[in-house]
Amino acid sequence: MFGIHDLALFMVSGLLLNIMPGPDSLLIMFRSGSQGWRAGSAAALGIGTGTMIHVLAAALGLSALLSTSAELFALIKLAGAIYLIYLGFSLLRQQTTGAMERGATLPALSYGQIYRQGVLTNVLNPKVALFFLAFVPQFIAPDAPDKALAFILLGCIFNLNGMIWCHFLVFSTAYARNKVKLPARIGRWLNRGIGTLFVGLGIKLALSSR
Repeated sequence: MFGIHDLALFMVSGLLLNIMPGPDSLLIMFRSGSQGWRAGSAAALGIGTGTMIHVLAAALGLSALLSTSAELFALIKLAGAIYLIYLGFSLLRQQTTGAMERGATLPALSYGQIYRQGVLTNVLNPKVALFFLAFVPQFIAPDAPDKALAFILLGCIFNLNGMIWCHFLVFSTAYARNKVKLPARIGRWLNRGIGTLFVGLGIKLALSSR
């Protein structure tokens, strides 16, 4: 159908790739742990929207341009790195406020703000675009009548797998949050750790060659 082959292998491979930890998973777990499952779901839906933007861009050939233009790749990579570092330092900076020292929770963001965080975290990572360009075509026959449509269909399947996994993270993290009440000091150190991870991921993205 649509020139797609080995669909079962694609679905299993896509699920395994979605399970790999990264900035998206960290954001979902942080928002689910700090504001509950609705906030985590908003982050996950934002990430899913970002994924679809990459899928559509790749289907239209924009990712091919990204893979051949070193300047464009470097620009988008730098923007993504700066955003991840910004998220990390935002968490670290909030830990030094007086409210945090009294054990208060982090200021809650609106679901719209969390959704936009998810979109930007995903969209501003050019390696996601290159991943789709390298991975998805392997499951499209060379003589497929409409390669763009086949690409979009596979992208939707990949994204659906991703949303299933992301919402597993959402509900499991929110459940653990409700069942296990951590002391304020431990909660602060966990948030600091997540902030440091975001900064580290941003620096790693900025320094990577491709």
